Amino acid sequence: MSIDEFRIQLPDDLLDDLRARLTATRFVQPVGSSPWEGGAGGPVLHELVESWLAFDWRAQEERLNAYDQYLADVGGHRIHFVRVPAAGSAETRIPLLLLHGWPSAYTEYLPLAERLANPAGSGSDARIAFDVIVPSLPGFVFSELPDRPLTRQAIADDLHELMTTVLGYDRYAAFGGDIGGGAATWLGAEHADRLIGVQLIHAPFPADDEPQSDDERAYLASVDAYDAADGGYSEIMATRPDTIAAALGDSPAGLLAWIADKWHDWVDGDLDSVVPRDALLTIATLYWATGSIGTSFRQYFDYEANPPRPPIVAPLGVLLSREPVMDGFPRSLAERAADDLRSFEVAPRGGHFLGLEQPDLAADRIRSFFASIS
Repeated sequence: MSIDEFRIQLPDDLLDDLRARLTATRFVQPVGSSPWEGGAGGPVLHELVESWLAFDWRAQEERLNAYDQYLADVGGHRIHFVRVPAAGSAETRIPLLLLHGWPSAYTEYLPLAERLANPAGSGSDARIAFDVIVPSLPGFVFSELPDRPLTRQAIADDLHELMTTVLGYDRYAAFGGDIGGGAATWLGAEHADRLIGVQLIHAPFPADDEPQSDDERAYLASVDAYDAADGGYSEIMATRPDTIAAALGDSPAGLLAWIADKWHDWVDGDLDSVVPRDALLTIATLYWATGSIGTSFRQYFDYEANPPRPPIVAPLGVLLSREPVMDGFPRSLAERAADDLRSFEVAPRGGHFLGLEQPDLAADRIRSFFASIS
């Protein structure tokens, strides 16, 4: 079981090639008559590409390398992670996994990790601090894709091995959404004896999600309507991931458009108002440099390999994000998915990338939840 220190150092020729490709972008006539109507095209994409050309990657690289980063052998493949250790002399220290989703990367959670690890520095209650582990999920940026179906259950097993066998924690907690949140539900279901608790921004479905009330029927109908109107991205990634990856892996402008389209749709508010542009461009650069946009699709392609998940046994908290697919999620569905639902609330603000959009709010809710169950 090996673990090695890691630093990011993108080659100059890779960055030069990226700039050349961006400069040579062939912009197409947009379908929509207004910005974002048909996706991230036209003037929207032109402005994003110009931002990427002016983006100072080396400054971001230096910032990222200020964190302790590692590569560990887990489940037969290498997993990249950042550790932000608890600072100060807090009475309670909780090991905590922060688990990103798609289309994102570990960098999404670094501002939140700092607030959780150093509560005094962020003006929070200094009696509880977190020893924060922020992994890159398998197939994302610096983490290898395993040679097996990439199910939520398999990701959870890898994360559990990382936290217990590799890092030696006796018990730990998990927070996340999207893919990472799905893996966290499996941690809470199959590794509950080592879990302090799980907190999610995307509420879990029970294995049997047949609606049992008018609220549940109305919500599930709204999900079907959303998928019909805006779910094309997931259909192509689930059925023809190699085809779309061939295009996005050869065109950085296309890659940025694919990512930015979902960020625009899923944040709570105006994208540029709630997410620093550099945060989006950092993630796009990491996807491009590691060639991992295609491997990030793998969990969509392997989705049908996911077995039915048992009930979540570990204490569960839900901090529901404000985004279309979570709008109106009934508490009753979460209650049927978990044996021990401790809290359920709609976040006052913050969408799919809540930890980045609203790091102070997220840190406060995480600290409150885990303090209440520790």
